[in-house]
Amino acid sequence: MSRLLHRDTVPPVPAAELTVRSADGSRIHVELHGPEDAPAVVLAHGWTCNTRFWDAQIRDLAADHRVIAYDQRGHGLTPEPGPGGYSTDALADDLEAVLAATLAPGRRAVLAGHSMGGMTVMAAAARPGLREHAAAVLLCSTGSTRLTAEARVLPLRAGALRTRITTAVLGAKAPLGPVNPVSRRILKYATMGAGSAPDRVDACARIVHACPRRARVEWGHVLAELDLAAGVRELRVPTAVIAGTDDRLTPPVHARAIAAALPVGLGLTELAGMGHMTPVEAPEAVTAKIRELVAGYVATGTAAERKAATAEKEDVA
Repeated sequence: MSRLLHRDTVPPVPAAELTVRSADGSRIHVELHGPEDAPAVVLAHGWTCNTRFWDAQIRDLAADHRVIAYDQRGHGLTPEPGPGGYSTDALADDLEAVLAATLAPGRRAVLAGHSMGGMTVMAAAARPGLREHAAAVLLCSTGSTRLTAEARVLPLRAGALRTRITTAVLGAKAPLGPVNPVSRRILKYATMGAGSAPDRVDACARIVHACPRRARVEWGHVLAELDLAAGVRELRVPTAVIAGTDDRLTPPVHARAIAAALPVGLGLTELAGMGHMTPVEAPEAVTAKIRELVAGYVATGTAAERKAATAEKEDVA
């Protein structure tokens, strides 16, 4: 299936691609875009997606940023892991491996995670690699716990029955089938706002339907049991949160709870009428927030470091 984000465009061409080995030996596909010495941004996509999900952000940011995007295990060009390879610890391992392979020691970046990508950041919050390399974080349309209890995809009253059925849907083994008008309508209802443009719905449908079934099912089981509340409290870097007001998968109640629990919270931005796929539905807003974080926590730090290095050279001279 096509991995294009928009049907009338081609994917951004990476400056380089590499394969990174995670702690368990799993191979992680990584794309590098933009100038090598520019302020760095790391993008982690969500469940059933791949790096193409970030195409709008990559196109904008790569002009003056080093953009690092990778396929989560089992998604896109990253192979499915072996037995026992699906867990939040594995997600954290993968992120640490990507950071170590793409950023020099001590170099900091803005980390942006959507949905399961945000959960990846929360899972890695206490890891040395994240604390070394994360200057700031953006969490998009994500949750830390009680995903099946709070999801509103099913038009049922909140309670045990809705939770049980939602859990079963997350782990359903049935194939998604081809992208067609029916599947696009279903995906739009479940993951996007009512006003989403048809081309963006189609793009998301093609990305989601391209996800291998085993990865979709295995990660669905992980999400159903998710509890990363402790990870939120360990995320001790400046962190902003974005959520769509009409998100059925991770309703704003999650974003509000995360924003309230963050040690260094930068506030919550709620995007009116947007669903779960905020980087695709509202690309300008998500990209602008990433740029804001870079300007506040990466670019200024880089300038200060250069100034200090220049002063040191002058003193030596």
